Amino acid sequence: MKRYTVILVDDEEEVRQAIIRKLDWEAIGFEVIGYADNGEDALEIAERLRPDVVMTDIKMPFMDGLTLANKLKQISKDTKIIIFSGFDDFEYAKEAIKLNVEEYILKPINASELKSVFIRIKEKLDIEIGTKRDIDQLKKYYLESLPIMREQFMIGLLEGRLSKNRIIEMMKTYGVDLNAPYYMVGIFHTDNSSIAARTDEDSLPPAELATLSLKQIVDETLESFCKFRSCIYLEAVVAIAFLEDVKQSNNVIHAMDQICKSAFRILESNTSAGIGFLCDDVMGLSHSYQGAKDAIDYRVLFEPNQAIYIQDIESQVNHQNTWDSQYTENILREIKLGEAADLEKAIDELIHYIKKSAISIQLYLISLTEMITEIFKLGRAYQLDMNQVFGPDFNINNKVYQLDSLESLKQWLQDICRKVRNGIRRERTDTARLLIEKAIKYIEENYHDSELSVDILCQHLNVSATYFSTLFKRETGINFINYLTNVRMEKALQMLNTTEEKTYHIAEKVGYTEPNYFSYVFKKHYGISPSNYRKSR
Repeated sequence: MKRYTVILVDDEEEVRQAIIRKLDWEAIGFEVIGYADNGEDALEIAERLRPDVVMTDIKMPFMDGLTLANKLKQISKDTKIIIFSGFDDFEYAKEAIKLNVEEYILKPINASELKSVFIRIKEKLDIEIGTKRDIDQLKKYYLESLPIMREQFMIGLLEGRLSKNRIIEMMKTYGVDLNAPYYMVGIFHTDNSSIAARTDEDSLPPAELATLSLKQIVDETLESFCKFRSCIYLEAVVAIAFLEDVKQSNNVIHAMDQICKSAFRILESNTSAGIGFLCDDVMGLSHSYQGAKDAIDYRVLFEPNQAIYIQDIESQVNHQNTWDSQYTENILREIKLGEAADLEKAIDELIHYIKKSAISIQLYLISLTEMITEIFKLGRAYQLDMNQVFGPDFNINNKVYQLDSLESLKQWLQDICRKVRNGIRRERTDTARLLIEKAIKYIEENYHDSELSVDILCQHLNVSATYFSTLFKRETGINFINYLTNVRMEKALQMLNTTEEKTYHIAEKVGYTEPNYFSYVFKKHYGISPSNYRKSR
């Protein structure tokens, strides 16, 4: 007879011993395996021994019985709980019902009543455990789980985690026939990000169902060409094609290419396939799968919506090629100095170069990562907020792999490069404006200095004269000499209007050591000599 385990919890030793003495525990199918005088100790014992039944008082130090019951149910919903109490309190009983407590017994505990309670609990436990052990139920559960277990078997096979003997054993267990002269693995991937971005095409499947739709397209197409097995793995559809001869591989490759085009038409999202090496043994499937993964990584370097066969890639890619850094340098230069159209042209030239260069996917990923890093560093050098450029929590490695076509790369590069370019120009404008404000202030304070020149001003501002002169004219509309002359003439005019000082004194105060030259400049500026201006006034 099955014997169930019990823990007794009460803060009074006499009560615990009295309960133990009241029943012939073994005769009714139970065994007391532990006891505690408070809820905290009882919880620790229950976590360690996992009893079938916990019988506890309500009123105890540290943790009361109802709290203990709640925590026990969190640990194991199957644990049966009996509450006993010296209080005939409706609120206690109501709370016990909420916690799915089996019985609420009032003290003093009657032996026959307690025996009846445990007999009922034993019957309930027998039924529950019997149900879990029921062979028919297990068979039903097994059959329901079989498709998932078969998929797990396929994944283990593709990942190369199974031995030959284990594969044979699991083929028999799961009723899977993988015997064929030749095998070829294909991986199908659709751009779920573009599907997720759509908001108005109610007739199209949402991103969550796009992979299921893709699997349906794969299954419906391949069944006309060969025997196969397919499953969904890592947001892609993986198919193992069983071939009768080597020549059949061309038809399968063509079929997989047609799947990509059909999927694009139906899902309106770019779909690519990577096809692994042909192999003649089930143990070679992991090698074919790895080849398919390598092939689909190349989708970014190929036109979308086509199947890419790893054998073709190996013959096309020149692993000796290097990434021409000139294209990166051109983009960085146009970000800093060029017009928007020049920047766009530099990005177009990079995309065209990638298409034609036949570089390896590894070199592409490394070089692209380096280029994005340089763009990031350029923005940081100009103190731009890079969260505004790249977005918060930007991860360069994740982004490189998300750009699954050259078109998406082109659009993304145009976006971030334009943001960096505009940010640099805003920063330069602000910096230039501040520099010219400082220059104007210095002129206002030193116009009376006859030695004042663009070189002296640039020494004060710590910039080159060539850069300053270009900047000054762009910001003010006139060159430095004309601006200084305007300031001096305005100051001279003001003194002529408000003082009776001699013109040669005024000339000296506005930075002219030669009174005659001052008169010449004043007349050229206002069309009248200083002395005649004063008379006319």
